[in-house]
Amino acid sequence: MLRDLIVKNRSYRRFEQDLVPEKEELRKLVDLARLSASAGNKQPLKYILSTEMEKNEKIFSCLSWAAYLKDWNGPEEGEKPPAYIIILGDQELSINYDQTDAGIACQSILLGAVEQGLGGCIFASINRKKLREELGISERHEIIYVIALGRPRERVVLEETGEDGDIKYWHDEEGTNHVPKRPLNELIIEV
Repeated sequence: MLRDLIVKNRSYRRFEQDLVPEKEELRKLVDLARLSASAGNKQPLKYILSTEMEKNEKIFSCLSWAAYLKDWNGPEEGEKPPAYIIILGDQELSINYDQTDAGIACQSILLGAVEQGLGGCIFASINRKKLREELGISERHEIIYVIALGRPRERVVLEETGEDGDIKYWHDEEGTNHVPKRPLNELIIEV
């Protein structure tokens, strides 16, 4: 069951824009992150939730979409994410938090999203200065990640890397996103 959730948890970049999750669904996802492990149990992460079109457009304009898809500038109208969760680090709670807490939180949120029939994509490539200005985020809070969420409008398939070892994801002519994964035997080192 966990394996199924992990396999379905892909980086979705096109969504059913008109199917907006309820804010309460996003709160439940953040609750999963809240209950997850935190280094030193400091719990320095805070979250901004968005399901409003105007706020979503501001967030959307601050994100870079799919580095390997050079001829694609991101989802078009009708395919944009209908919801976002912005993950922040509260620097008054801890200045020594690291990306570990945020990574665990992202995985918990996305696995919960898959369980709800949603999908998402984690963004680290963010125009943080613009996002801070657009939403009025205080300097107290470091912008770590943005998670785009919604009902996926694309198909993503996993496949093993070819002999050349190329790991770049790509779209075929039907718009299916192919994601090469290294074989398990390449990842395990015998000593």
